[in-house]
Amino acid sequence: MASTEHPPRRLRAWMLEGLSDMGKDQGKVGPRRESRREHKGQPWYRVMCLTGVDYFSTLGYQPGIAALAAGLLSPIATIVLVVVTLAGALPVYRRVAQESPHGEGSIAMLERLLSFWKGKLFVLTLLGFAATDFLITITLSAADASTHLIENPHLEEALHDRQVLITMILIALLGAVFLKGFLEAIGVAVALVASYLALNAVVVVVGFYHVLAEGHVVTDWSNALTAEHGNVFVMIGMALIVFPKLALGMSGFETGVAVMPHVKGDPGDTEQQPTGRIRDTKKLLTTAALIMSCFLIATSFITTLLIPEKAFEEGGKANGRALAYLAHDYLGNAFGTVYDISTICILWFAGASAMAGLLNLMPRYLPRYGMAPHWARAVRPMVIVFTLVGFLVTWIFDADVDAQGGAYATGVLVLITSAAIAVTIAARKAGQRNWTIGFGVISVVFLYTTVVNVIERPDGVKIGACFIAGIILISLLSRLMRAFELRVTDVHLDEMAERFVRDIASRKIRFIANEPDARDKAEYRDKIEQIRNDNDLPDQEDFVFVEVTVTDPSEFEARLVARGEVLHNRYRVLTLESSSVPNALAALLLHVRDTTGRTPHIYFEWTEGNPFANFLRFFLFGQGEVAPVTREVLREAEPDPARRPRVHAG
Repeated sequence: MASTEHPPRRLRAWMLEGLSDMGKDQGKVGPRRESRREHKGQPWYRVMCLTGVDYFSTLGYQPGIAALAAGLLSPIATIVLVVVTLAGALPVYRRVAQESPHGEGSIAMLERLLSFWKGKLFVLTLLGFAATDFLITITLSAADASTHLIENPHLEEALHDRQVLITMILIALLGAVFLKGFLEAIGVAVALVASYLALNAVVVVVGFYHVLAEGHVVTDWSNALTAEHGNVFVMIGMALIVFPKLALGMSGFETGVAVMPHVKGDPGDTEQQPTGRIRDTKKLLTTAALIMSCFLIATSFITTLLIPEKAFEEGGKANGRALAYLAHDYLGNAFGTVYDISTICILWFAGASAMAGLLNLMPRYLPRYGMAPHWARAVRPMVIVFTLVGFLVTWIFDADVDAQGGAYATGVLVLITSAAIAVTIAARKAGQRNWTIGFGVISVVFLYTTVVNVIERPDGVKIGACFIAGIILISLLSRLMRAFELRVTDVHLDEMAERFVRDIASRKIRFIANEPDARDKAEYRDKIEQIRNDNDLPDQEDFVFVEVTVTDPSEFEARLVARGEVLHNRYRVLTLESSSVPNALAALLLHVRDTTGRTPHIYFEWTEGNPFANFLRFFLFGQGEVAPVTREVLREAEPDPARRPRVHAG
C-alpha cells in the first residue's frame, strides 16, 4: 500500500518551497540542498509593467494633486517634476542598477560603507523607510481603489461605510496572487498596465482635441497665469517652491530596482557579471520614466485647462479623479465606467510592485543578519506576514488615503535621497569628478525636497519611525532567540589542517580551545599542562590547539576556513576567523565528526566574570563564556547525545 504524505507536511512543503535552511540539517555542517527550481526571468518590458502598476497608477491622482498644489501653474510645476525625474532620479537609479545588479538597491551600496553593529542598525533604519514606502503603497493604493469603488453612483448606497472591509479584501486578493506565484503577478500587471495606458491615451487625445476646438481656453489660461504671476521667472520660482508636493510622481524608481532580479538579461550573464540584466534594467527605468513624463505633462495640461478650479477641491467631482472626470464628461458614462474599472484595478494592483520590493529586500537582509526566522527566506510566509501588516495599517488609519499620504511621500523621498547620496559616493570612489558633482547637486535637490516634505507633513516621519522601531525591536528579539543556533554555512580545512585531523583521528581526537595571546612556547606548554591537570589526562595524550579570531561580530552567517600551522616546531594549531567563537568551534567539531566518523573532544577553561555580562559579550561581540555556549550550540544542532561532540571545562 503506497504511503501518503500527511496534509500538514504538504502544506509546510508548499509554504517553504525554495527555502534554504542554514545550519539545521541535524547537526551536519556543509552546503544544504537548495531548491532545484531556477527562476528564468522575464523580458524587461514585462517586468516594467510590474513596477509600472505603482508608477503609472499615480496618474489616477497626480493631476489633481498638481492642480490643488499649484493651481494655474500645474503644467509648469509638472514640467519641473519631469525635469527632476529625467535629469535627477533617472540617472541616479540607472547608476544604482549598475552598482547593485541583484536588486539590493541603494541600501546595499550604503551598507558597504559601514561595518559592525553601526552598519546593521543603519541598514535596519533604511529598511524601515523602505517598509514604510512599500507597505503604505500597498495600503494606500488599495484604500484609493476602494474609494473609487464606493464613490461610484451605482454602488455608493450599497457600499456606504464599508471602505475598511473592502480595502482589506483588496489587500487579501493581492496577497493571494503572490501566494499563487510570481509569474501570475507579472501577467496580471502586464494586462492592467496595457489597458490603463491605452485608456489614458484615449482620454489625452480627446482632451487635446477639445482644447484645440475650444481655442479660447488656452488664451484664458495664459492671461490668467500672467495676471497672477507676472513673468516666466516668477512662474518657475513658484513651481520650484511647490515641487515637493508633487514628488509622489517619482514613486516607481525604488521598486524598479527592487524587481531587477526578475529581469531576464542575456544567456551569458553570471551572478558576478549580469551585464544583460543591468542593460535591460536601464531600459526598463528609462522607458518607464519617458512614458510617465509624457503622460504627466499632457494630463496636467488638459485637466488644468478643461476642468473648473472648484471641481478639484474637496468634495468636487474631479477631486482625486481628474482624468476620470474628463472620461465621463467627454466620452460618456459607458467609457467613463470602463475607465473607472481600469483605474480601480491598477490602483489595487499597484501594491504588487511594492510587495515584490518587500519580498526582494527583507529576506535578503534580515535572515542574513540573524534578525528573522529561517522561514523568512521563503516567499509565501513573508507574503502572509506583509498581508497581515497591511490589514493592521488599514485598520489603524481607517483606510484613509490622506492620512497615509505623508508617510508615503516620506518613504519615497528618503529612499530617493539615500540613492542619490549612495551614487555620489560611488562616483567619488571611482574617481569620476563630473559624475560626482552632478550626483552631488541631485542629492542636494532631493535632500531639500525631503526636508520640506518633513516640515510640512511631520506625520510621515512619525509613521516611518514606528516602522523603524518595530523592525529593530523584532529583529533584535529574533537574533536573541537564534543566539545559540549553528550559523556556519560550510567548513573548509586547508591541507595542513586536514593532515592534523587525519593524524589525531587514528587515536582520540582532542582539541584545546585557546585564546591567542603572545603565542610563544610558554603559552602553549602551560596551556597543555593546565588542561591535563584540570581533566586528569595522562601525559601521552596529544592535542591540537584551536584559535578563533573574531572578525565582524555583527555578522550572523559566514563560511568557516581552518588553517593549520606548526608553532615552535612542536605545537599544532588550527586558526579560524569567525563572527562568533562558540559557533566556529561547534561547526569545526561537527565537521570533524562527519568527515572522520569519530567523536571529537574539546577542552576549555572557565571564563571569569558575571554570567549575564558574559552572555551580552557573546551576543554583541561573539566572545564571552565560550565553553557552555559551545555546548549549547552543539546541543541545538545535534539532538542525539550519543553523536554529539564532547565538551570539557575545568
